[in-house]
Amino acid sequence: MSTEDSERNTLTISTEHVHHIIDEYLGMRKLYAKWVPRELTVDQKQRRVDDWEQCLKMIKRNIPEFCVDM
Repeated sequence: MSTEDSERNTLTISTEHVHHIIDEYLGMRKLYAKWVPRELTVDQKQRRVDDWEQCLKMIKRNIPEFCVDM
């Protein structure tokens, strides 16, 4: 049972109304059948930058191995 179904059954409101509440009031959107925040926080953005910098460092250190694995 999906989150929307669970909320709809608990509140006895339509699925469309649940979607509207999640979208408008909680600031989320449905992406690949999963509810995700509409905007990332500053901390979330920085975490993504840090993660990609780490990946780039690993790639630069191991270019031959990285290319072979691809």
